Parts: sequence; structure tokens; C-alpha cells
Amino acid sequence: MKPLRVPLLALALFIAPFASSQSPDGPWVGSISVLGTELKIMVTFATKGDSVSASIDIPQQMALGLLLRNVSWRPPKTHFELPAGPGLAVFDGTIVKETINGEFTQAGISGTFRLERGKDVRAAAPPAPPEPPPPYSVEEITFNADSVRIAGTLTIPPGKGRHPAVVLITGSGPHNRDEELLGFKTFRIIADHFTRHGLAVLRCDDRGVGGSTGSKTLSTTADHADDVLAAVKLLQGRPDINPAQVGLCGHSEGGIIAPIVAAKSKDVAFIVLIAGPAVTGDKLILFQLEVLMRGGGAGEEQIRKSLDQQRRLIECVRTGRGWDLMAEELRKEIAASFASLPPGTREGIADSAAFVNKNVETSLAAARTPWVRYLIECDPVPTLHDVSCPVLAIFGELDMQVPVSLNRKPMEAALAKSKTKDWKVEVLPKANHLFLTAVTGSPAEYATLEKKFVPGFLDLMTDWITKRVSVLSGGAGGRGN
Repeated sequence: MKPLRVPLLALALFIAPFASSQSPDGPWVGSISVLGTELKIMVTFATKGDSVSASIDIPQQMALGLLLRNVSWRPPKTHFELPAGPGLAVFDGTIVKETINGEFTQAGISGTFRLERGKDVRAAAPPAPPEPPPPYSVEEITFNADSVRIAGTLTIPPGKGRHPAVVLITGSGPHNRDEELLGFKTFRIIADHFTRHGLAVLRCDDRGVGGSTGSKTLSTTADHADDVLAAVKLLQGRPDINPAQVGLCGHSEGGIIAPIVAAKSKDVAFIVLIAGPAVTGDKLILFQLEVLMRGGGAGEEQIRKSLDQQRRLIECVRTGRGWDLMAEELRKEIAASFASLPPGTREGIADSAAFVNKNVETSLAAARTPWVRYLIECDPVPTLHDVSCPVLAIFGELDMQVPVSLNRKPMEAALAKSKTKDWKVEVLPKANHLFLTAVTGSPAEYATLEKKFVPGFLDLMTDWITKRVSVLSGGAGGRGN
């Protein structure tokens, strides 16, 4: 889950007006250097009128065409951001002729990057061989959840009869149906593995993403639970799905949503919680912030001040009071940060007062959403007590976003008091929040890791589920119960 935090230096929220005699259009090739690792990248800029857009390719991670946001090109400065992990990966660069040198920051981790105007590295590379068609059917579907239209992909194993099914539930923040991050399509890989082993899988775009309408941040976790319940009912009405064997698999915030749906409806046959929190949202936010800052090398005094500020912000969200004082605190903080910038960077920002005010407004607007208000009060434990279906909870040993040290014992205690007698909690070694094999677990290293799940992750879930459902003998994986 993404931490609720107010940035100490909120440069990433400013969009400088485009004004340049030098067109950035085309590919710029180079690398990021962070945590002792060099990662090859290509950033492709495109201008249209007075606006500029860009995308980034990270060939080592098989991430191509990722859209960047808040892109500005105002020589000698350029700025762009890549949504990644609990915070943005922020790039601030200085343009000198045909090169860009700058700083890369994310979640308290800093690095450098360098780009040179060059050729499209993809054009010179041989095209990837086409993937063979999967040994199962793929169907694009839409359905309604109240006034919202949800779009998704349903994968169905071969074989006549009614298949067991799984609904995949994304984590916090707007995600597409693949829960794609930095080119790693987590839900597509999980769905493929499940379906090859006899399980039908429905994965959907979040509200406001892809083919789905509505807004995820302007709705709450409870609203998203209603979307999942609508997905369950859709599957139960299909002639190729076993209506008594529809389960849920939720990642991060999805690990909160799955128990809500299972406690509300006896139609849910099982739930798998991937890095699902087991403490209240405010406690998780504070603990997560401390872990991320300490992992990023922040000093104890800096951590203490950030946690104190976070507590005051949470109290504003909880009570609806104190917003003016919080705004003034942030205004002074951001103004001081602006004043400490190098002269060349300050000169690239024409209106410093507007810069500061824009950062304050954006930071507080994010904290005042219905989603955040619901999250800080949300306690998963009472809901877990009401779950009567089988439960598998999986944590990553190095997860800094839903830390196992904070969540494992509360999860075990809650399930021990629940209505189900069939539950299991597992911790996978060296796994981060995405269940990639990690070095530190910090989100700052996500982009540098091999995009491959830790050993045993997919099989653990598949084996557990297929022991609790009836897989048709003609399933893609040839498995049956």
C-alpha cells in the first residue's frame, strides 16, 4: 500500500511551462545509477503545441513505453516522474547541449541519471518472437457495479463443465487489470499460472482505469469491495463456472477487500491474501513511513519530525480540523526547501509563490480524499473474525510496505479467532511487496530487480487453492482433485 506522506521537498508536483528553442523530440538514451546498480533507460519526448509528453523504456526489465507524468522541458531544466511503488520516481535534470544530467529520487533513495540524444534502441533490436496462443480461452467482459462499469479479462481453462474461479483484487492506487508496475504485469502472470492449472480467473481494471468508469481515489475500500462482489455474482451466473467455488485473491489493499467481501457473502469459497494488512490504516501508514525512511538512510531526527507531521496530518483527516495550520506548516517547509535549491534550478521556476501554493494544495488534496479517510480508520481484524471460508495469507520477508514484523502476528491472532478452521500464514524469504526477490525490500530498488516472482510463490497459491476446489480433469495443467 502506498504511504500517506507529505513530501519534504515536493518538486514533483510542479509543471513548468514549456518554452524552448531546442526541441526535445525523439529518444534520449542513457542510464540510472542507484544503490550501486546501473539501469539502462531510454526516454522519448514528444511535443505538441506548448505541451510536452514522454515515455520511458527500461529494456533490462522488459518495461517498454511506460508513460511519464508531470513532464516539463524548460532549458536548462527538465523534469518528469514515473509512478512506481509507494512513491514517485522523480527525475530532475539539467540540459547541456545534447545531454541531460540529473538526480533520481524515490522513497528517500537518491541516485543519478544521464541521457544523451540518440537512436531508438528498440528500432535496432530484433523484434521479439510472438508468444504462442495460451492453452485456454480469453474473454473480454464488462459488468456493472452500481453506477460504475467495470471492464476485465476472464481466462477459462479448456474442458467442458463448470470450472472453479478466482477474482484478482488490486492494491491501493489506480491499477490496470494486470496490476502492472514498471512493466511487471503481476496479475497477468498469476492469472496465466492459475488458468494453466484449471482455475478460471477474472482480473479487472480499477475504477477510472482502462475500460472501467468512476474514480478509485474518490471512492473507498468499501466501494471497491462492492465491485468485487459484483464480479463474484457475474461469475456465478455463467454456465462454465462452478458457482460454489468462486474465490478471491487480493494484493495489498486487495488483502483488506477480500475479507470484507467474504464476510459479507457466503458465496465466496476461499480467499488468498497477498501482503494483506492486519492492522489499522493509521498504524500501518506510520510504521510504513518509518521503515521506508530508515531503509533510505534518513537520520533519527528527520524520521521523528516526519512521523510527528504525519500524525498531525492523520488527525486532520480524522477530525476534519486543523487543515489551515497544516497548510501553513507545509507552506513554510516547501518555501524553505525552495530557497535552498541551487540558483539555476530556482531560476527555472518563474513564480515561486505559485510553486509553493500548488505543492501545498496538491499534497492536502491527496490527503482529503474519501479513500484516505476510510483507510486510516479501517481495521481489518473485526472483518477477519467474520470470515468463515478457507484463508491463505502470504507475506514477504523484506516487504517495507506491509511489513511482516507489524502484520504477521495480528493476522495469525485474528484468524485464530475467526469462524474458519482452515487457515494458513506463510512468509516467503527474500520477497518484497511485489514478491520479487529483493536485496533490501525498498521500493527504490523495484526497477532494478529481475521481474520474476520469488521461488515457490505461484505454486504455493495454486497448490493451496486446488486442494480446496474441484478442478476439471481436462484442465490446462492436467490437475484434478
